[in-house]
Parts: sequence; structure tokens; C-alpha cells
Amino acid sequence: MLTVLSGSRVCPAFFTCYAEIVLREVEKIMLDVLKSIDDAVWGIPLIVLIMGTGLLLTIRTGVLQFRKLPTALRYMVKNEKGGAGEVSSFEALCTALSATIGTGNIVGVATAMVAGGPGALFWMVVAACIGMATKFSEGLLAVKYRTLDADGHALGGPFYYIEKGMGSAWKPLAKLFAIFGVGAGLLGIGTITQVNGIASATKTFFDADGSHTVNIFGGTYPIVTVVTAFVVAILVALVVIGGIKRISKVATVVVPFMAILYISVALIILIVNIQEIPWAVKEIFASAFGARAVAGGALGAMILAVQKGVARGIFSNESGLGSAPIAAAAAQTHEPVRQGLVSMTGTFIDTIIVCNMTGLCIMVTHSLDLGLDGVDVTIAAFGAGLPWDQQVGAFLLMVALAFFAFTTILGWDYYSERCLEYLVGRRHGVLLTYRWLYIFAVFIGPFLTLEAVWTIADIFNGLMAFPNLIALVGLSGVVAAEVKSYFKRLESGQIQE
Repeated sequence: MLTVLSGSRVCPAFFTCYAEIVLREVEKIMLDVLKSIDDAVWGIPLIVLIMGTGLLLTIRTGVLQFRKLPTALRYMVKNEKGGAGEVSSFEALCTALSATIGTGNIVGVATAMVAGGPGALFWMVVAACIGMATKFSEGLLAVKYRTLDADGHALGGPFYYIEKGMGSAWKPLAKLFAIFGVGAGLLGIGTITQVNGIASATKTFFDADGSHTVNIFGGTYPIVTVVTAFVVAILVALVVIGGIKRISKVATVVVPFMAILYISVALIILIVNIQEIPWAVKEIFASAFGARAVAGGALGAMILAVQKGVARGIFSNESGLGSAPIAAAAAQTHEPVRQGLVSMTGTFIDTIIVCNMTGLCIMVTHSLDLGLDGVDVTIAAFGAGLPWDQQVGAFLLMVALAFFAFTTILGWDYYSERCLEYLVGRRHGVLLTYRWLYIFAVFIGPFLTLEAVWTIADIFNGLMAFPNLIALVGLSGVVAAEVKSYFKRLESGQIQE
């Protein structure tokens, strides 16, 4: 038995054990509080508002996301000549995609399917189909109501289409969005979640049993995690200090390359396991409507699948969140509708293609049955699904996750900086200080628990969505009028594609 008292002195081991117990209890209480907030934010009202706004915009634009998808895909790679702005339409899209194609596509899909069942994938895709109309409207409004300085500096997004489109009386709502945007970038989706995903993947690949550790920040962590924190923070610093043009240049190179590589690997898995696809599709649909729940629990299972699917879908493609229009506002274009079409291709690529393929890979390899969580589910799918050694699949996924998450960190630095700029103006000192705080948040991300990280990210996502969705509903008439005007002028030859 440990002797706690030695003469008049108390054994240090007693204090250490007591401190650890207290710390665990505090963490548990904080996590419970965060979960309560998350459940309140991502309750039925927000889900109804997200889906309802998307349906409203789908109707008011005449199901444009399906009718004009071929046109949108053509515009995606065909930049408009002579447009005002800071970057090309393709660079603006890649910047937006850099912020969306990230851990949500790899970790988020797995997390949603573990928590909500395979049916969560179905609701992710449904939310994306509706969300394409939302993303289109966001991009359109961002360009229509943006500000352009004499030096070509562009600033736009929900804060400006709330203030300028809905009127100055709504400016407090615009400021609220900007505050939530700064928080999401610094504490949620932009930094901690992404680098945590990178650290988890590198640890699983290089030191799965955590046998090589080091003491730092009062705790014991795998050496690979500490190295990952330092390397990612340094690389982020090298890019974000250069601003939007450097971020867009990096994103334009990295995002298309990694998206093509990831999709190619996923296709190989699906082809190798093609005999499992019919079963996987059947299970996804059955789970989506609660058919796999125990007796009496079908409705609850369906609600959980919808909640997790929509939440993770929004986390991944950000339709309705209000982030992507901040990048769209910088595009070199004269036509808001054109940029709206380009913007909506981001949701199509991110969720309907990439997330769907991740989910199908998880299903055909039966990785949900292994009792794993987070990135480990997808790593298992890639390891077992490829016709090579399991380490090859795990390595490819780790590389994809690292690049996707890295570019997401860069994209969200841009988003959150623009939100801060709306609040404080172009004050170089303030913006530079924020960049260093952002880099610090990236560094500490790997040392936080996965569950708390995702919960915080979900909360900020939801808080951003509320003011943006209110504005989209209020300005839906403007969106409809712009669509009608653009295609009328295009058909009459007044403007050229």
C-alpha cells in the first residue's frame, strides 16, 4: 500500500493522483456542458431551417442546381475575362474547396455513420442536393453586395449581404455572424479539428500503440503527435502570413491533385469490392429510415441519422454556413449568378462525390462493424479495401487527410480573417496578431480530445448558420430576380459565357 503520509509530509504521489482525478472530473463536466449546448444548437429547429431554406431557394431558382449543373461545371474551369476582384473564379473555388474538402470528408463521414448509422450518409447526400441551391445563393449574394477598394481588395460575404441587402437595421446580425466566424476559424472547424485529424492519422500509422511518448504541457503524448503539431504549425505560418493570394495559389495546386488522388483510390476500393455495393446501398437506405432499429425505436433512429447526417454534411460542404461566399466575393467576375454557379459545384464535389465515396468504402469493407471511431474507421476501410498490403491503404489515407486538412486550415484562416476585418477594419497589426493566434491554435490542436474538438466545431458551425440562413430567406427574392435577369440577358446575347 502506498504510504501517503511520511512524518509531517504528504507524499507527492497523493497530490498527483488527486489532481488527475479532479482534472478528469472537470473534463467530463465540461464535455457534458458542451454536448448540451451542441444538442441545443443542432436541434430540430436548425435542421428544419437549413433544409427549409435550401428547399425555398430550390423552388425560387427553379431547381437550378440540377438544371444548370452542366453549365456550372463548365464555368468552374472557364474563368471570366476582365472581371473585378482579387483572384480568378477557379482560384476562389479552390480556396473554398480547400476549406471544405478536409477532415469532414474522411473523419466526419465516419463519425456521422458511427453515431447515426449508415443512414447518416443518405441524409448527408440529401442535404447536399438541397444545399447546392443554398451555396449558389450565397455565392451570388456575396458578389452582388461585396465592396471593392481602389487597390482591388475585395471584401464580401454574409456580413455584407446582411447589412447592405437587408438594411442597416440588420447590422447587429451581420456582426454576430462575423463574431461566430472568427470563433469557428480560431477554435473550431478551422484549426483544432483539422490538425487533430492529421495528428490522429499520423499516430495511427507511425505509432498505433503509443509506445514512443514524451512529457509536454503537463501530460504524456506520443512523439509523433508532438512532431506533427510543430510541423503543421510551421507550414501554416509560412503560408497564411502571405494572405489570400498565397493561400489561393497553394490551394489551386494542392486541392485538385489531392481530390483526384483520393477519388482514384476510393474507386479502386469500390471496384475491388463491387459485389458488396448492392448490399451497402440497401443498408444505407434501410438505416436512413430507421428500418434497422430495434422495435419501437425506428423514429428515434431516423431522427438521429438525419441529425448526424445533416450536421456532418454541413460541416463538410458548409452550405448554409456562410463561409464559402467569403471566398466567392474575391472572385474576378462581373456576374453574381455566374459565380453562384461556380460556388455550388463545391458542394457537388465535396459531398455528393467525395463524402459519398468515403461512406461507400466504409460500407463495402464492413469497417463499421469493428467498433472503431473517427479516422480509424476510414483507415480500416482503406487498409482492408485495397488489393495491396494494408499499410499502403493506411499510408495513402494519411497523406490525403494531411493535405486536405492542411488546406482547410489555410482556407479557414482566410475566412476568419475576413470576418475579423469586417469587425475592426483593415488594421494590419490586429490582423497579424490574429494570424499568430491562429497558428498557435493549430499547434495546440493535437493535444485536445477528439470528442470535445468535434463538439466545439459543431457548435460554432450552427451558430454561424443561424444569421446566414435568416439573410438567405430574407433575400431569396433578390436571388430569384438575379437568376431571371442573368439567363434572359444570356439568351438574348447581351452577355457572353
